[in-house]
Order: sequence, then C-alpha cells, then structure tokens
Amino acid sequence: MTRIAVARRSIFGALLPCVFLAATLFIATACHSYHIDTTIENRTGSDIQLLEVDYPSASFGADRIASGALYHYRFQVNGSGPLKITYTGADEKQIQITGPTLVERQQGQLKIVLLPAGQAQFVPQFTASN
Repeated sequence: MTRIAVARRSIFGALLPCVFLAATLFIATACHSYHIDTTIENRTGSDIQLLEVDYPSASFGADRIASGALYHYRFQVNGSGPLKITYTGADEKQIQITGPTLVERQQGQLKIVLLPAGQAQFVPQFTASN
C-alpha cells in the first residue's frame, strides 16, 4: 500500500465518526415535526353539515358531524394567523366563528366545542414554540 493510500485511509477513519455524529444530530433536531391534535365536539343540539376549519396555510373539514359526536384531526401550522370555523347548522344557516391565533411550530392539543347559537369554546393546550 502506498503512503497516499494509507493517508487516505487514516483521514477517512478519523472523519467517519465525525460525519456519523453530525448526521445523527441533524436527524435528531431537524426532523421534529410540530403538530396540533384537534378534537371537535358537536354540542349544538343537532347535526351540522359542511364543517370547514381554516388555519394558517391550509384547512380541513367534514361533510357531517352528528349531534354529540367527536371529530379528530391532526395538522401542522405553517405561518401564523387565526383559526376560523365555518359550518352549516340544522336551520341551514352558515355559522362563522373565529378562534385563537396559531403560530408556526406550535404543538399540542386543541379541543373545540361547538355550542348552540353559533358559539364555540376553544381549549388550547400548546407547548411553547422553539
């Protein structure tokens, strides 16, 4: 083996643990995904139709949620802004409700209780964003 080959092998052997450590740290810190687990509870007293929940950069919804039923959804916030809920009540009127402001990298749980007369209760349990 030539001196150059030995030197290359020594450098590679010395750098390999450093590269492995750097890759491990990158994966451990860069791949964390921040999510909000949401539960929507229909306590309006009747079924609701066409539920849409808008949050910064996206939205989700359901065609129908029966009275007393729960709906679960998990999402990630990109950007910041208010949460907005729209649905059609039993009287076929569209209800619009503005909820808490969400910020990017927020995570935790959010319970939304839809109440009679177009009211809602928001119970956020978020951890501080880093």
